[in-house]
Amino acid sequence: MNEIFFLVEESPEGGYTARGLGHSIFTEADTWDELKEAVQEAVRCHFDEGQLPRVIRLHIVKEEVVTV
Repeated sequence: MNEIFFLVEESPEGGYTARGLGHSIFTEADTWDELKEAVQEAVRCHFDEGQLPRVIRLHIVKEEVVTV
């Protein structure tokens, strides 16, 4: 596996959540930099040494509602 994708969303309570697409990996953090570190750690814990993906892609989704 060369890469793994995470769907990142801003949490209503503040901070961010990240969910691995196609894998049972979920993590959260208060800041963007902390989230990147948390995702790296979660990936290292989830995969065996020889199966670690080389690249982690963070896809952030921001939903905003505006009135007309």
